[in-house]
Amino acid sequence: MNPNLFQEDSGDEEFMGIMSDCVDLLEKGETSGRPRIPHTVIRRDRETADEQLMADYFVKDAKYTLWYFRRRFRMLRPLFMRIVNDILSYPSRHPGHVPEHFRRMQDKLLDGRKRVGFSTIKKCVSAIRQLAYGYNPGALDDYLQIGEGTSRVYLDHYSKCVFQLYKEEYLRRPTPEDIDRLYDKYEELHGFPRMLGSIDCMHWPWKNCPKAWQGQYTRGDHDHPTIMLEAVASYDLWIWHAYFGTAGSNNDINVLNNSPVFREIIEDRAQDSSFKVNGTHYRKWYYLRSSQCLLSRTHARKKKRRKKFKQYQESARKDVERAFRSLQNQWHILTQPARAKSINRICRTKYACVILHNMIVEGSSHTISTLEEDGLIQPPTFQRTFEERMAVHERTNKELRDRHVHHALRHDLTEHILRLPSS
Repeated sequence: MNPNLFQEDSGDEEFMGIMSDCVDLLEKGETSGRPRIPHTVIRRDRETADEQLMADYFVKDAKYTLWYFRRRFRMLRPLFMRIVNDILSYPSRHPGHVPEHFRRMQDKLLDGRKRVGFSTIKKCVSAIRQLAYGYNPGALDDYLQIGEGTSRVYLDHYSKCVFQLYKEEYLRRPTPEDIDRLYDKYEELHGFPRMLGSIDCMHWPWKNCPKAWQGQYTRGDHDHPTIMLEAVASYDLWIWHAYFGTAGSNNDINVLNNSPVFREIIEDRAQDSSFKVNGTHYRKWYYLRSSQCLLSRTHARKKKRRKKFKQYQESARKDVERAFRSLQNQWHILTQPARAKSINRICRTKYACVILHNMIVEGSSHTISTLEEDGLIQPPTFQRTFEERMAVHERTNKELRDRHVHHALRHDLTEHILRLPSS
């Protein structure tokens, strides 16, 4: 064994010198003064790290196969390269919206030389590894030769690019064709007619929440600040609606009141979704959840005839829970407390994870609904006066919160489920 491995290098000697200066100051009673720690310039070999990364994953005869790429990057290589190419072409189409950090640039050194900066692929790899594994940004320095602060910046810019590029497609409202497919699938699998999906909320802990805000972001059942995500998911784990950024002290009903999930209904722009169940005619679709809003669990648990309905409802409602679990399994950064101090930065990271999740679900070819070639169809808009808008909002809100309709729908669905043949 080489004995030189155990000898102190120059860095250790410098550290010991700084520590001795601190001890001298303490012995003299100078507790207010601190020795100045010099800035250390690390000469990172960017070119060699870039070549090693390309040889490991992105060349024709790469060291690691596509199976390893899928496991470590949570997505297939064609999808990864699609995002990279879209980011490269995005600034030319939308100038000023995407940061310049994702374009290959020249860095001027102190001696006047110029060196090629980090490639876009390497920046995306740094961001994906942080999302997929929840790494501390400094943990990638030895392999990618990117500093901790730079990696943190690249993660935020990557999330911003993904959100700006794909929010219209992968956070879209369901089209009429999507709604029809979802209706048919849920009635076939779970027996619920005109059900559009499962809705629920999840909490993401916030580690660096400012102390002045901790009261409004902490709830009694959580001993730490959290930020809430409201999502609607279908059987194929596609997340149709995501509303993130609400203070963790809110309950699910308050989040539901603030979210835009019923925006089209309140503005009277939703398509006609009338249906009949148990001989009763209803005008609007519904979501399934577990609390006391929307279609909730029945209180008649003591009756044996309600047991079947409870089983069907729990079987249908678990889709959103499966989507949350799949989201956290793919992006482990969501299983760890958020380190950022900015709510906007945390929101961009969360939305980027949801969009990437939907992109992966789409690539698995198990999606119930797919975007047609005609593209997105915006709901119709109407030119109304202020008085007309207020009258429409008052009417739709009253219809949406009608308790009699809620209890009648729950009763009719229960009777409908009880008449289904037992599996």
